[in-house]
Amino acid sequence: MEGRCISQECLNDTGFSYTLSLINGKYKMTILYTLMEFGIVRFNEMKKYIGNISYKTLSSTLKELEADRLIHREEYPQIPPKVEYSLTERGKSLIPILDGMCEWGARNRI
Repeated sequence: MEGRCISQECLNDTGFSYTLSLINGKYKMTILYTLMEFGIVRFNEMKKYIGNISYKTLSSTLKELEADRLIHREEYPQIPPKVEYSLTERGKSLIPILDGMCEWGARNRI
């Protein structure tokens, strides 16, 4: 292979690094997968579906994904409070990657 030299490159300058910075985290991919599979999901439904995640971790991870414009948070003014989460168009653009991971896992699971 010719042309590129690792000593002149930096991983932080790659699209891979940027994508990883958005989806890296213990539960981020799990949350994105959940929203891909079920569309609009309420907080407690997601907590129950994922299982071993604390309320604090789920809340902070959802806030990070929202700040990165991957998910949308819709809050309804009612009592008790109702909050729903869904993928944004930017988040939906990750679906081919998530689908690829699902297909790989189905083919390679033991």
